[in-house]
Amino acid sequence: MESGAPHALPCPVDDDDDFYWDAEAEAELQAIEAAHAAESAKRRRLPDWSNTPAPAPVRPRPNPVRAAASASSPSSVLSPPTCQGSVKARYQQVAFRGKIVYCRTATEVDKATREIMRKIESMKASGPVSLGFDLEWKPFPRRGEPPCKVALMQLCMDKTHCYVMHIIHSGVPPILKSLLEDSSSVKVGVCIDNDARKMFNDYDVRVQPLMDLSTVANLKLAGPYKRWSLAALTEMITCKELPKPGNIRMGNWEAFVLSKKQLEYAATDAYISWYLYEVLRSLPDYTPDIETEVV
Repeated sequence: MESGAPHALPCPVDDDDDFYWDAEAEAELQAIEAAHAAESAKRRRLPDWSNTPAPAPVRPRPNPVRAAASASSPSSVLSPPTCQGSVKARYQQVAFRGKIVYCRTATEVDKATREIMRKIESMKASGPVSLGFDLEWKPFPRRGEPPCKVALMQLCMDKTHCYVMHIIHSGVPPILKSLLEDSSSVKVGVCIDNDARKMFNDYDVRVQPLMDLSTVANLKLAGPYKRWSLAALTEMITCKELPKPGNIRMGNWEAFVLSKKQLEYAATDAYISWYLYEVLRSLPDYTPDIETEVV
């Protein structure tokens, strides 16, 4: 204690106060505090769901392709996956992974056509041969000029090769005309009648026989009739996205040499047309259940 500091004085005691803090008072206070704590906890406690029955599981809607299929797809075609429970798969992009045979001259087109015809000849004994068929042309002609001619033709009949023929430069050699007009292979695609009409108007070639994928899909899949686009049908069957970038789709298909991205885009369209047809034709025709009234 420092020198000069006043001495501490004891607290005064009121002799008249009859309250004393003893063990009995301490026990009573603890009991009050415990009761208060229990009541507060009760108010904060969440409901007990342990005895609440779980909601009935929601049955996922079956994929119509899977529901309709009673036999497996051909060995050359993968079975279409179901989209149920796989959000990620829906956003994966489909792409042709085989070899793109790009033809710019009449000689190159002639050689490629002969190769296709040899394949058709070796395959036709086991059934109809399908040929994925697609066209591209420059979308914007100069002001006052007629629509641009078909610039590119894509043909695909398996997973390994896709033939991309730059016919705006090569023309249509007689052997290619013969292939397109021959009934040994069915040409498949979406809105293929319009493409065939375009080929006739531009090159005097009658592409035949034709099979529109939208027509096949309406025969095979459950649901109301609809006009399928290639992208929508791709998503339904494969649960993948068919990329349609505007700068490629609406680009210059008359360029002297096409870019790698243009070739990949063109090849994928023909490939997926062939693939979808192979999957769809392996399915039985859709027959809605007929309800019979019991009398």
